[in-house]
Amino acid sequence: MTSAQRIGIYGGSFDPIHIGHLATAEDARHALGLDHVIFVPASRQPLKADFQGASPDQRLAMVSLACRENPRFVASDVDLRRPPPSYTVDTLAVLRAETDPGADLVFILGADAARDLPRWHRATEIIRLVRLAIVGRPGYHLNLAQLEADLPGISARCTTVTGPRLEISSSELRARIVSGRPARYQIPDPVLAYIVEHGLYREHEHGHP
Repeated sequence: MTSAQRIGIYGGSFDPIHIGHLATAEDARHALGLDHVIFVPASRQPLKADFQGASPDQRLAMVSLACRENPRFVASDVDLRRPPPSYTVDTLAVLRAETDPGADLVFILGADAARDLPRWHRATEIIRLVRLAIVGRPGYHLNLAQLEADLPGISARCTTVTGPRLEISSSELRARIVSGRPARYQIPDPVLAYIVEHGLYREHEHGHP
């Protein structure tokens, strides 16, 4: 009898995707025995500022390039098929409907994002749809007892993963590119080549030269 697949789901702006994202997904995949990880670029995240440096299609293209080197990583356009905002609960419901009913879905998120989880749209439905893999991040301490108090039932539905703890952020990388500093070795080479080819992130964060 074949065991059910375990599938990770990793969402974010990925503006741009960097090695911290990839290392986080790989740590979660290894720790939880996931068969593969689906990367889901958000069309627009409700809890983030309106600014995004690259278009949704460009971010999907960069995620696709980053995933090519790992056969267990897959890019998905599930959020780009729907009008924004990108509510995680809706994304997970679509993926649940499109996946083998016997599959075990695991939503991967950083400890920083997990602290805000009670504020997310229909958060109680999220923990019913999927299990959670909460990955450690530098400078963030996860208070699971407080999270349980704010979102009852979450502690039984989540696993903590130490994570690679790389201090890399997309906003810092955008600033590096704007200022002409190197981003190589922090962004996968095919993604960096795409950024250069399309002239992305060459203006300051709010569109002023």
